[in-house]
Amino acid sequence: MSEIKVNKISPRSGTTVTLGDSGDTFTIPSGATINNQGTATNFGATGSASWTTTVKTGDFTAVAGEGYFVDTSSGEIDVTLPAGTAGAVIAIADYAQNFATNNCILVQNGSDKIGGSTNNAKLNTDGIAVTLIFIDSTKGWIVTDDGNQSSADTNPFLQATGGTITTTGNCKIHTFTGPGSFDVSKIAETPANNEISYMVVAGGGGGGWEVGGGGGGGGFREDKSPVTPYTASPLDGAGAITIGSGPSSFPVTVGAGGTGGDPAGTYPSPAQAPSGSNSIFSSITSAGGGGGGSYNSTPGANGGSGGGGAGLSSPTPGGSGNTPPVSPAQGTSGGTGGVGGVSAGGGGGGATASGSPASPVSSPTGLTSQAAGATTNISGSPVQYSQGGKGSADSGEGAVGAANTGTGGDGGGTNPVLGRAGGSGVVIIRYKFQ
Repeated sequence: MSEIKVNKISPRSGTTVTLGDSGDTFTIPSGATINNQGTATNFGATGSASWTTTVKTGDFTAVAGEGYFVDTSSGEIDVTLPAGTAGAVIAIADYAQNFATNNCILVQNGSDKIGGSTNNAKLNTDGIAVTLIFIDSTKGWIVTDDGNQSSADTNPFLQATGGTITTTGNCKIHTFTGPGSFDVSKIAETPANNEISYMVVAGGGGGGWEVGGGGGGGGFREDKSPVTPYTASPLDGAGAITIGSGPSSFPVTVGAGGTGGDPAGTYPSPAQAPSGSNSIFSSITSAGGGGGGSYNSTPGANGGSGGGGAGLSSPTPGGSGNTPPVSPAQGTSGGTGGVGGVSAGGGGGGATASGSPASPVSSPTGLTSQAAGATTNISGSPVQYSQGGKGSADSGEGAVGAANTGTGGDGGGTNPVLGRAGGSGVVIIRYKFQ
């Protein structure tokens, strides 16, 4: 075998060099590199890009013939397209699967169009990858190929969106503080991993006015999946929910807290403060907490937990909890108001403890003790939900229920008269994602 070693091959005449004859084969040995510094033609189909493996994290101008991995985790990124020449190609891929949150914007270069439009283009699908080729001045850059990382998905676990998503250990947590939907795009390959943990808390009841009873805590329901380890509340066991086959969507309703009792400057007929609203996820409904009783011995309302009875000289019953009944019970009953000549409202019921009855107070600013709710670590840290509101005596000035806890509002005294609003509810979903 003959061997020729030279540093440069140039044509004897003209500008063209021909290697071999038709049918010949030229072999490039392993480890050799061909470095193209000019224009390559007839090396296969046009429309392919050479990918740059340095991830782009800020605005940049693309170069024809290159593909880019773009990470929009820190914010929207603008990609200015190169000047259009027929056959020029670029490609863009979503590196962090975050384009839906922070878009990747394809910016026109001068008058070059994108798909026949004079507007910039927006990539807003998580995991998408696109290839664009410049055709002519009429249509400009045209998308010739697009795909999504999910097409080559290797994640064997349940995948979903909705609410505010956080992670702890091997679990994802979706927290809904308002209406929304839990949207499952893929179920887990192992059936056991499709059983989710959840907590559904309704809005707390409003506190009654004029030595009013405390609002009842919103109904509390929880179920812990065996594959999502955490410390659950004593009320765990509301019923397993397993995600079925295929994509699915579960509407989520988060109940508002009841407003505080308000006499509107007069002394109307005795009335209960408004109760909280229900929270709903899948087949689980938690009932709103019962409103506290108001002036002149009004009983507390029934609900997830019952509202406390209003104050006066005779006993005034609190509302019943766990209404409608479920197992485990979603709450307890409200406390009795006006016991033994005491002008004070009873406390609203909590998820795990009944509301306190009115009792003699040493000063006119007293409030009953607060009925305990249920504490769970489903969110990644221990939080108490669905506490009862406090009943008020004479000038007792209570507090509103904290938002997204389902806590009942405290009753109002005589100065101020108004009852306090209950806290809104919350829905939390937890599942294994890795």
